[in-house]
Amino acid sequence: MAAIIEIENLSKQYRGGTKALNDVSLTIEEGEIIALLGPNGAGKTTLISIICGLVVPTGGAVRVGGHDIATDWRAARRLIGLVPQEIALEPFETVMNSVRFTRGLYGEGSDDAWIGQVLRSLALWDKRDTPTKELSGGMKRRVLIAKALAHRPKVLFLDEPTAGVDVALRREMWQVVEQLRRDGVTIILTTHYLEEAEEMADRIGVIDRGRLLLIKPTAELMGEFGKKTLTIELDTPLSQIPPELEGRELRLSADGRALSYDYDTRAERTGIARLIGDLARAGVTVRDVSTRQSNLEEVFMSLVSEPQHEEETA
Repeated sequence: MAAIIEIENLSKQYRGGTKALNDVSLTIEEGEIIALLGPNGAGKTTLISIICGLVVPTGGAVRVGGHDIATDWRAARRLIGLVPQEIALEPFETVMNSVRFTRGLYGEGSDDAWIGQVLRSLALWDKRDTPTKELSGGMKRRVLIAKALAHRPKVLFLDEPTAGVDVALRREMWQVVEQLRRDGVTIILTTHYLEEAEEMADRIGVIDRGRLLLIKPTAELMGEFGKKTLTIELDTPLSQIPPELEGRELRLSADGRALSYDYDTRAERTGIARLIGDLARAGVTVRDVSTRQSNLEEVFMSLVSEPQHEEETA
């Protein structure tokens, strides 16, 4: 696939000396979904704002569809749709007119057929004549997406798209995003819902303190950093781990009824077969076993908790 966004050595330093972005480089291919994870203040929104032309970088370059955002900003901006984190809509305007207005801002002519298609895909068609102030929070977020899609962008940025949305609506939003990807739209989203990134994204980038720590395919990231935990339920509670099993990095539950063992699924030998044999030889009777894959939240915390070198200030 061809690259739709090319980011090279992008930096942003504010007048007070704060470095919001530090030498970030990233290539995003057409039609993929990228999730950007990071704590508050990590630089995610700054990165999006620079690409969308809302913030001026202090260094580096960005091209969208081959158009430099500084020298050919009009062509670059036309390819982009942005759904901001904050809900800001014209309260007394209808849904249909609100989306029409945004399309006009890009110099596009009237196209109610396209707008109707967008509203139907977002389950907003029945609300097309409703003033936006009468909509629920979830519906308002859908209107923001409709406005961002009004001019048929090739790239859609979603900044915390499901913040404040209940679980049912969040699932529906995921379905909308997946349909957009099938329609060929490249999607870059920031989210605090790590299960969202794990389920939806083709690749995941982790940003912390203005640096892009990594960008990897989701499955590869989970395989590289994720671990599995084997939980062994015991027939008879133990007061302590038997001496024969010391050094196996086992953890005994508070009630003594289960042992836990972490292992690497990529290892040539996990040690599970040997462990089960050692348990039998130690006279420990196993009732049941189960495994659990570490989730993206645990992976994310292991990455951002690593100490970072302080930047030198001039």
